Amino acid sequence: MPLALLALAVGAFGIGTTEFVIMGLLPEIAADYGVTIPTAGLLVTGYALGVVLGAPLLTVLGNKVSRKRMLMLLMGLFVLGNLASALAPNFGMMLTGRVIASLAHGSFFGIGSVVAAELVAPDKKAGAIATMFTGLTVANIVGVPLGTFIGQAVGWRTTFAIVAALGVVGLLGILRLVPATPRPEGARLRGELKAFRNPQVLLAMAMTVLGFGGVFAAITYIAPMMTHAAGYSDGAVTWLLVLFGVGMFLGNLLGGRYADRALMPLLYATLGGLAIVLALFTVTAHDKVLAAITVLLVGALGFATVPPLQKRVLDQAHGAPTLASAVNIGAFNLGNALAAWLGGIVITAGLGYTSPNWVGAALAAAALGLAFWSAALERRAPAKDSDGAADEAGAVEAVTVTASAAPVHH
Repeated sequence: MPLALLALAVGAFGIGTTEFVIMGLLPEIAADYGVTIPTAGLLVTGYALGVVLGAPLLTVLGNKVSRKRMLMLLMGLFVLGNLASALAPNFGMMLTGRVIASLAHGSFFGIGSVVAAELVAPDKKAGAIATMFTGLTVANIVGVPLGTFIGQAVGWRTTFAIVAALGVVGLLGILRLVPATPRPEGARLRGELKAFRNPQVLLAMAMTVLGFGGVFAAITYIAPMMTHAAGYSDGAVTWLLVLFGVGMFLGNLLGGRYADRALMPLLYATLGGLAIVLALFTVTAHDKVLAAITVLLVGALGFATVPPLQKRVLDQAHGAPTLASAVNIGAFNLGNALAAWLGGIVITAGLGYTSPNWVGAALAAAALGLAFWSAALERRAPAKDSDGAADEAGAVEAVTVTASAAPVHH
């Protein structure tokens, strides 16, 4: 793999750390600003919404510059946001810094996926994408617990200052290692938007929302679930999250290794396995050993879907993959927000702290159903000519299917 992928992985490590470390530092931040924990939770919600909105917005705005330059600008925005968070004199400024940092998230992973795929041979694209995402998974193993420890021991502002420094390292790495490529000829917003007329792109994004949403339905409420149901102490939750990060790392390697060989079979296996494991989590959550094993499996199966889903969007978006790739990153965060909301509903309804696992299982099963539907549509797709254009009948069918697929996406 090219060294340029290391620079992208460093950037991904910084982004992953700043996204998840906030969860372990909410009490300290809330105390410093004199706000409640639920109010401090807006720092998580604001970041997620910033990713969803920033992914398409910044990708469109960056359509007129080279991808390398855009990646550098995004890392600069990331550094600025984390510095603003570290120096914020009040909660409003802290929230603003979080949103600024989040705006770079979706576009960085979206554009980075395209760049990573272009750096290697066609049969190694998913592996290259997985290498970049390794930075995100390692962040959950090393960056998040270390950042939490530093924040609790020295001060949370120090954590965000260190994350900003990581962003500078990532920026310099991109400057030195990522090859300079000219802006793709013919890269126009209209051309990028055409990708969303392809029902396969919409189905892949819907699988992203539902599949990864299944993971976060459980993980969002892992703290009360593990302390109330499994009997773990509050301090043990940090190490359970590290275990989840290890699962993410292993799943990412699995997804990158096999997505280039058998993409759809891999999605069938991982989404189906995820649905089963999440359903079993309602039982295993009551035993410490079984709960820990299940947390590892949820991380592994959930993140094994990331490289194949991202690659499928790139493949199906054809000559205009950049915007679609970035929007798919936003879809991961949309799934996170949807799952957290649904999980909160079932807990509020009095169904217990393990009930979000049923929500996750249902979401993963729905994603598996979409995977089978996508494959069925692909088998029935009309043959394409040498230029890759479908015949007129196929175009009519695509429009019809898009109309029916859109509600599923939303």
